[in-house]
Amino acid sequence: MTINDFAKASALLLTLVLADARAAEQTIAAYKLHAGDEVIVGIYDDEKLPAREIVIAPDGTFAFPMIGEVQAGGKTTAQVRTEMENRLRKYVSEPVVTLAVTQVKGNVVYVVGQVNKPGQMIMNPGLNVLQAISIAGGMNPYAKADSTIVIRTEGNVQRVLPFRYASVAAGKSLEQNIALESGDVVVVP
Repeated sequence: MTINDFAKASALLLTLVLADARAAEQTIAAYKLHAGDEVIVGIYDDEKLPAREIVIAPDGTFAFPMIGEVQAGGKTTAQVRTEMENRLRKYVSEPVVTLAVTQVKGNVVYVVGQVNKPGQMIMNPGLNVLQAISIAGGMNPYAKADSTIVIRTEGNVQRVLPFRYASVAAGKSLEQNIALESGDVVVVP
């Protein structure tokens, strides 16, 4: 990659980041909880059940007094809050559940292979392939950029999604620069 290619790719990355910032604002409200995320959960104005910090278990659940296990994985905070309020009505008149995400440790993607800082990264909403590679320090000189793939697991099935860096860096085939989902693995051979 020449300096001119790098400059073009950097300019394109900046354009994509700005465009994705707007999409990220919309995505934040629709953030779905994951195993490993930390939340603070409480019942407003109930001294017997003060707010407590909870880590969502690997199966996507957490326990809460009186109602037991709450399925949080794959749901938004609003959905979990509503479910908890409905279940708590048996024990508390007009419960108002407060639920806030404090850490998104379960919302991770992995970038592996020929990048400068491979590994796990906590993903902000709206993160795409090009941004993940950038956060991983970019590709090293040995990378086969146009052979990059994203491995996505849906249920028990894994799909391979191609990512041709040169096309995206040239502003073409931008549909390849997909929004990553929790658990995706970006492989840069």
